[in-house]
Amino acid sequence: MPRSEKKPGDLAGTSDVPRTFTTHTPAFNYTRVEAMVPMRDGIELFTIIAIPNDVKRRMPIILTRTPYNAANRASRNTSPDIAIALPAADEALVRDGYIRAYQDVRGRFRSKGKYIMTVPTRGPFNSGKVDQSTDAYDTVEWLIHNVDNNNGRVGITGVSYDGMLTLMSLLDPHPALKAAIPVNAMVDSWMGDDFYRHGAFRVVMMEYVYRQTSTRNASNSIPWGYHDHYTAVLEAGSVGELGKRYGMDRLPAWKRLIAHPAYDRYWQDQAVDKHLAEAPRRVPVLTVHSLFDQEDIYGPPVSHAAMASRDRSGNKTHLVVGPWCHGQSTGDGSSLGAFKWDADTSLQYRTQMEKPFWDHHLKGKRPAKALPKVFAFDTGRHDWKTFNAWPPPRKKSTRLYLRADAGLSFDLPAKGDEAFTEYVSDPAKPVPYRVRPNRPISASGSTWRRWLVDDQRPFADRTDVLTFVSETLADPITLRGEISATLFASTTGSDADWVVKLIDLHPEEVPSQPDLGGYQLMISGDILRGRYRKSFDTARPIPPGKVLPYVVPMPHVSHTFLPGHRILVQIQSSWFPIYDRNPQTFIENVSWAKPGDYQQATQRVYHEKESASFVDLPVAR
Repeated sequence: MPRSEKKPGDLAGTSDVPRTFTTHTPAFNYTRVEAMVPMRDGIELFTIIAIPNDVKRRMPIILTRTPYNAANRASRNTSPDIAIALPAADEALVRDGYIRAYQDVRGRFRSKGKYIMTVPTRGPFNSGKVDQSTDAYDTVEWLIHNVDNNNGRVGITGVSYDGMLTLMSLLDPHPALKAAIPVNAMVDSWMGDDFYRHGAFRVVMMEYVYRQTSTRNASNSIPWGYHDHYTAVLEAGSVGELGKRYGMDRLPAWKRLIAHPAYDRYWQDQAVDKHLAEAPRRVPVLTVHSLFDQEDIYGPPVSHAAMASRDRSGNKTHLVVGPWCHGQSTGDGSSLGAFKWDADTSLQYRTQMEKPFWDHHLKGKRPAKALPKVFAFDTGRHDWKTFNAWPPPRKKSTRLYLRADAGLSFDLPAKGDEAFTEYVSDPAKPVPYRVRPNRPISASGSTWRRWLVDDQRPFADRTDVLTFVSETLADPITLRGEISATLFASTTGSDADWVVKLIDLHPEEVPSQPDLGGYQLMISGDILRGRYRKSFDTARPIPPGKVLPYVVPMPHVSHTFLPGHRILVQIQSSWFPIYDRNPQTFIENVSWAKPGDYQQATQRVYHEKESASFVDLPVAR
């Protein structure tokens, strides 16, 4: 039989997979469009648009731009119902006639172009003609002219990196961009977001850099070879050597991170709040901040402040402060770790703030009651409060002094009190930030998302952690706003880290929830690398033995210490491996410290009247 002839039923050379196939049934209530959207330089960005079918009026569009795979973001499952197919946080929107769009940023997944992990705005570190601001502008322009049944009004939102992209769209906003909701946005990655905190390098974010930059599709994870991340980092020595172990010295983004240990022009140019302070203030913005954000706890309050300072009408800038970890406002907000908030706080936010905000600015539906400028949850009382500004008015100054007897007092120490309390900091045995084993943050079973509400008791008894505790409170003390600590301290080394933790010490018995008996909840904590005590942009050695002031900025709080509770403060000089170890010997770049650079040091925290260490508390009126 000639080869060209086939018997009936002969399957040779055929395929059961058609060249094209679209999943669709009559039950589908939306149209899914995939498009390559052209930018001004000719690069095309992959974009998914979900359009409800049964809406007769023209609809607004809400856009999310992401490096985390737009196709995954837009697909919870394959349901024919748009509200079930898209992420849960979008359900109320698409059921009420919103078009939803998701886009891969350039160089990621199905978008064309080259990816830079954090693209600087056009300027000294970006001589090109495009950046994230221009890409957002061009995307909005394309959407309003090419998406069926849209009303010409676009909102933009996103969490974390996507939140940063949301803020970048405001630097030169398209006229059709009418509202923005940045959630847990990365704003300044040296000062207090993902990569550094006041000079201390955040080792845990190595996994992020590796995953985001080693492949186009984020398909790689670091092959740690250790169950305990603490051991993996400690055995490698310096951060630079740790990166070399896993081939990260071949990743340009990683090399840039550790090549800029100070707050130099490279970091200052990427501080989004500084750009927002000079940008036009045309677009209404609802900023979302999480009080227990394990990744970007610095950025939202400062970006909100930058925008509020330019809001002449006072009507374009809103802030939500919730009891959440990173991104939790988009999911279930009933609890975090051991703490139950008595309601789904995330749903309350989305119902009472997010949806009315979108409806007002994208559909022209004014809420029955004007949205508050600030909507903040109190993590002590477990209820929401509204304010006209953040932080709200406070008492003039409330200093909580660290006493030589391991106590805390609002009174200045008396003359003749013990001059100091001391401890030995040993880089060979750094204080863990969590009870070991510390799982890598993306490992199976990792509880990284809730670590900021971990019980701090396991660290209170270490000899290299100072603990100061108040008397039992007879009256409530409410704090709202930024905390800071001023330590008068000395070290026998020539560099030192100072970690301060403000803690709510629960009563020894809590009948309604026994596991909270004696619980130590850290409501604010942060680190300062001592070499930057005078200026973040210039490292200076510490004169050994000299008593110097160290001001440690700490995250914002919205919390009430209830009667029967006590206030507790912990001081230490390592917080590992969330932050790299300070060798306690001054060298040019800590990331390349040699084994011999790591030295024990005796740290002293002073209580004398003229040099009394204290925590400055924003006590509410």
